[in-house]
Order: sequence, then structure tokens, then C-alpha cells
Amino acid sequence: MWDYKKQCIMKKLTVFKAMMVSGLLFFQSCSYLDVVPDNAPTIDNAFTMRSEAIKYLATCYSYLPNDGEPTINPAFMAGDEFWLDYPTRSINGTNWNIARGNQNVTNPYVNYWDGYMYNAIRDCNIFLENIQNPEKVRDMTQDERDTWEGEVLFLKAYYHFMLMRHYGPIPIMDVNVPVTAPIEETQVKRQPVDEVVDYIVKVLDAAAAKLPNAVQSPVTDLGRITKPIALGIKAKVLLYAASPLFNGNADYATFKNVDGTLFFNPSFQAEKWRKAAQAAKEAIAACEELGMTLYEFPTPVRPLSNTTMIQMSIRNAVTEKWNREIIWGNSNSRTWQLQYSSMAHIDPNNAGNNSVNGTLAPTIKIIEQFYTKNGVPMDEDKTLDFSNKNQLRTGTHDERFNNIENYRTARLHFDRENRFYANVGFDGGVWYMENSPSQTDENTWTTQLRLGLFGSGVSVPITTYYPKKLVNWKFAFKDGNSSHIEEYPWPMLRLADLYLMYAEALNESEGPVADVFLYLDKIRKRAGLEGVKESWAKYAFNSAKPTTKEGLRAIIQRERNIEMSFEGSRFWDLRRWKLAAQELNKNITGWDRNQDKDHPELFYQEQTFYQQRFVAPRDYFWPIKEADLLVNPNLVQNPGW
Repeated sequence: MWDYKKQCIMKKLTVFKAMMVSGLLFFQSCSYLDVVPDNAPTIDNAFTMRSEAIKYLATCYSYLPNDGEPTINPAFMAGDEFWLDYPTRSINGTNWNIARGNQNVTNPYVNYWDGYMYNAIRDCNIFLENIQNPEKVRDMTQDERDTWEGEVLFLKAYYHFMLMRHYGPIPIMDVNVPVTAPIEETQVKRQPVDEVVDYIVKVLDAAAAKLPNAVQSPVTDLGRITKPIALGIKAKVLLYAASPLFNGNADYATFKNVDGTLFFNPSFQAEKWRKAAQAAKEAIAACEELGMTLYEFPTPVRPLSNTTMIQMSIRNAVTEKWNREIIWGNSNSRTWQLQYSSMAHIDPNNAGNNSVNGTLAPTIKIIEQFYTKNGVPMDEDKTLDFSNKNQLRTGTHDERFNNIENYRTARLHFDRENRFYANVGFDGGVWYMENSPSQTDENTWTTQLRLGLFGSGVSVPITTYYPKKLVNWKFAFKDGNSSHIEEYPWPMLRLADLYLMYAEALNESEGPVADVFLYLDKIRKRAGLEGVKESWAKYAFNSAKPTTKEGLRAIIQRERNIEMSFEGSRFWDLRRWKLAAQELNKNITGWDRNQDKDHPELFYQEQTFYQQRFVAPRDYFWPIKEADLLVNPNLVQNPGW
């Protein structure tokens, strides 16, 4: 198996640029118990000169997850943001089995433990061992050697973080086990979560010290790791460590290793929140010193309404390639499948074009999380009544940039904030694109989804909602069954995410101090909303909610769910907040897409498609495959599995 593995490595990408535009490479699956032979000729050849070593650097990068691919990233289909038709159509719904309660120990879905992620760490260790040897790769400068080392140190830390996020306590693989080691040394143990976090942070600090602030050649190197990326991921790791799932979690008070060592410290440690806030602030400073800022849509040649300008700033913060808000864009992930699965038929002249198929369907409970136009939740707004969300209402001329004028649709679709209209496609909604038939946002593309209208049929997702946010505004239907799609690197980390991390950690460590509101309000301002204090004071039943840590915590969590919607954040946030058992045991609902254009009152009858079942604490972490437990008696299964 090892010879085959090394042959695969040496056949991989020959230049770094090729790696950065390719999809995720898959390797022969093998257990992390496989060991590394000494002095393998292929390894020696890989580090004889720079032109060969860069291939191995590409190998270390190639394990980065294709997080912009909905069939690979579990955060898309294994939670509650999206639902699918059953049986699924036009997309591989394997990971959806997790959302449907079908995870198992025999052959776990999204199994990072068995081979894949530990292969990644093993290859990072091989690279570091060789690149740190001054007798190897002699045609490199020391500065470049340091940069490459920093990149792979980061990748090694990130792969450990991915495992921790999935499994909790994990074995730390700082160095590879020699081939001559006795079998007992290969039977590694899981280590306490706090030790894992400390190790990841230590490696990220070492990486940051060697990394440049920005890539030297943007034309070829965008996507490679820089210091702001390392600092931002360090903040995220510490945020997870401070969150309720990992910080004083009583559910795991008796969860122990085979030697009796507790995997989780049962005592809450407030200091963890302080460290997370400090790390986030440091990362923000590093980003802003380089000119990074929240994205703002540039003024076009043909004027757009202020409403559309705000919404394009929200949409393009994610889909505009390498914009100034993107801290880390993943060039391994090009998002073409994501866009095909998210796009609606908005062009009446191409209503029969089958090149897209609305598959990813946001659920009604996700639609309801967006604020009203006043910047507060629907059930907290004292000035607007949403108690009858399916009540029919007709769009007016003043609402024409959000709702089709003179078109009847549900109350739920009116008087909402800009992030709702920017992120969600819905029956009776406006969908502005670069190829607007009017070349502006007047009389532009719309979504009309009831049977008999041009947007209806097989392309309508099961709930009748589309994640508009994920589609680049240059997407266009062509004649026949084809489309033009503008791919973009998936944003692994953007500045708004970092602002929210800082606000959350600071509130938990110090309460509702000024900086918490400063960074929340930066994001709200971009969305066209007033600040948190102002909005709650004017429009909310409980105007004092932002004045307490507990009240502001709920606001921050809601703000995060809105700003980061459809980006894979909610899936992990619900877990680290220990809210998954609350949210993932609710009904999955949507409207009745099988009703015709003349009966909107029937179309807007809420349908229940599934009753999710999340078992706590079992489902907070992935199971380890049963076969691995048989091979290694030092491994302990996660509780409940």
C-alpha cells in the first residue's frame, strides 16, 4: 500500500498553479496506523531540487477540503439549512443521510478519521522533515524555505482542527511513526481536547511567524496561505475551544481515555473566551493593516437603486473573486456545482433550459431567521405583524426592487431586511443579474414559481426557496441547455466572519462593551440597518435585550446565522453552541410547489417534509468506525455510538 501511495504522490501536479485550480485529489484509503518507511527513494527524489519539492508542497495543499462543493462539505446537506427532494435528483445526496438521522458506526458518512485526514498530516510531516533539512533542496533561498515551511505548518494545524471539530479528542500526530517502531507505538491514543487545542495553536503560531502578510505573485499564488489566514484560523480554533461544546461540557464529564484521563475538562474556564477575543482582535488588526475591509459593490455605469446596491454588496462579498473581504479563498474549490444547484430559472426566454436544477432548498425556519426591515427578529418587532406569514399580499411600486409589482405572494416575503432579499430567491421576488434585460434593476429578472409560470417545474426546489447568495451575478443562461458560469474560489474565511467571532468572544468575556457593538454594527451598516442598540430601542418589544450578556449573546448568534447563512457556518455553530439538539429536532417545512398560478392561497400552505432527529450528546461528534476500534484497542468510541 505504501509503494502505491508514493507512486500516486509522484504522479501529482507538476506545478503549484495547476494544483491551485484543480479539484480535491483523493488517495487510496488507508488507516492512520500505516507507518512511514525511512529513506524511501521517492521521498529523496522529491526533495533534491526546488522544482521537485514544489510538487510535494502541492500534495500537502491538495488535501484541503472542497468546501464549496455541496456533495462534499457536510455543512451544506447534513444540517437544517437546506433540504432535498427524496429521492434526490441531479446531485449526490450521500451526506444528506446525516441530516436524516442515518449516521452509523459501520461505515460513517464523511469519515475523516480513516485515512484521508491522517494521510494529509503524514504528508505534511514528511514535507516539514525534509524542508527543514538544509542539505535538502539546495537551490532554494532561505526566505522561500521559511515560507513553505510556514504554509505546511498551517496546513498540518488546520487538518488537526478539522479532525477535532468532527471527533473532539483526537490523536496528535506531530511526527510520523518510524517503520521500525513496534506495533504498540502505532496504536496511538486520543488526547484531551485542551491538549489538542494547545497543540494546534502552537503550530499556528509557528506558522504565522514564518508566513508573509500577502502572496508575492497574486497572478499565480492567490489561495496560498498567508499570515492573516493563520491568525484568523487561530481565532476560530480558540473560539471553538471557548464555546459550550468544548468548555465545561457536563455531558462529557465521565468521557475518559483507556488510561482514565478525562477528555474534557468539566470546569468552565472564562479565560478561554478572553484568549479567543484577543486572537480575533489580533487577526482583525493584521487584515485591516493590509487594507482589507467589508466588501462594497462599486458604482456601475448604469445607476442602480440604493436597495440593489446594498444587496449586491452582500451577495458579492461571497461570490466576487478575491475581493478585499476575502481573507482565505480556497482555490481547490471552484463552486460550479454549488451554483448549478442554487440557480433559479429567471429568464422567460430560457424557461426550458435544463442546464440548472434547483436542488438546494433553504427551509422555512431559515427564511424566518432573517430580520424585518427594522433590523430585529419578526417575533420581536412591535411595529410589524408577521403572525400570519402565509397571508397573501400584493407587491407595490415602492417595493419593486424586492418584490414583483402587482404580484401576490406571502406576507413572509415583505418588509424584510436587505440580507433576506440578497440571499434568498422566492416566488414573487426580484433577482438582479449583470445581464439584466433592462441593463438596470428596473424591470429586471424575477422568480415566478407557481405552476403555469415560466419559473415553475422540475427546477423549483422542494421548499420553493433558492440560496441566491451563492450564485455569482454573472451567471447567464445560453441558447440550448447550457449556461455561462463565473466560478469563484470558496471563501473559507472572510472579514465579516472575523468581526462576528470577535464580537461573540468579547461579549462572553467582558459583556456588552462598546467594541462588541462597534463590530456588529459594521456588518449591519453594510446591510443597510441601524445599529443593534438603536434598532432594539426603536422597534423591539424588549428594548433592553442588548444591555445584558445573555440578551446580546442571542442577538450575536442570530446575527451570525443571518450574515453567514448558506456558507456552512450554521452547521458547526449549532454544535459548538450546544444548540443542535434544540434546532435539529424541529420539522423541515416549505411551501407547496405543486399548486398552479391561479391558486396562490394553496401554494402558500406550509408542508412538513421531515421531522429531524438529533440525539444528544451522541450526534455532536462523529463516530469512529468500528473496524478502527478493533485494530487499535487504545481508541475509545465517542459517547452514544
